[in-house]
Amino acid sequence: MAEKNIAAFSKDVEQNSGYQYTTHSHLSSELANERLTRIVREAVDLRGKSVLDVGCGDGSYTLDFLKSDPKSVLGVDASDAAVRCAQGRIPKSEKRLSFRTVNIYDLKTLGQTYDVAIVRGVLHHLDNVQKAIEILPTVAREIIIIEPNGYNPVLKLIEKFSAYHVEHEEKSYPPFRLDQWFSKFGGTVAESNFKGLVPFFCPDWMARVLRFVEPAVERVPLLRQVGCAVYVQKIVSTHPDVLAAPRSKAA
Repeated sequence: MAEKNIAAFSKDVEQNSGYQYTTHSHLSSELANERLTRIVREAVDLRGKSVLDVGCGDGSYTLDFLKSDPKSVLGVDASDAAVRCAQGRIPKSEKRLSFRTVNIYDLKTLGQTYDVAIVRGVLHHLDNVQKAIEILPTVAREIIIIEPNGYNPVLKLIEKFSAYHVEHEEKSYPPFRLDQWFSKFGGTVAESNFKGLVPFFCPDWMARVLRFVEPAVERVPLLRQVGCAVYVQKIVSTHPDVLAAPRSKAA
């Protein structure tokens, strides 16, 4: 992640004691994030597994993974301010969870292979997304990607004109491009889908309406491809180092 973007997220934490969409968040942010958390649970079973949360931010949603009974969870983020905030959220009795300041481009310095890497809303902030995609299959057997849906025309307008999205350098990618990049760099796209409908920071009335029709939109193939908020991928690593690494055993 570029220094400018890291600074933008660090500023959020310092001003809000967390990110804007987790601290005193709008209804839309609460609904959108709740759906993203359920998407992760639907995509992968974390029980007894080692989990790497890439781009953990202030740790608010990393804590949710503990409900799925993983063996361990490490949250990493490029913003030191965000990591300090996340560390302050760890319950005193919780030994499975830890946080470290690590840029996505430096994940191999962790020196470990994880059962699952969760990359939630990270790639569209990066200055070199292909470099990140090349690294991810070298550190985890399964990778869950949740990215803004690059086919959604409304999202493209928001990225261009919303002050928040511009400041945080958001730029979504067409889903077929993400599929191509992972296939190129040692990852097999095992599953993919379009999910969610509520955009962050929209008015409360709109969030309620969109949440109501969300299940129906998710069921209609062409409609969900254009209308849904995020693209979800389940990637299985084919990198030789990951295939040869020992697997985690349930605690």
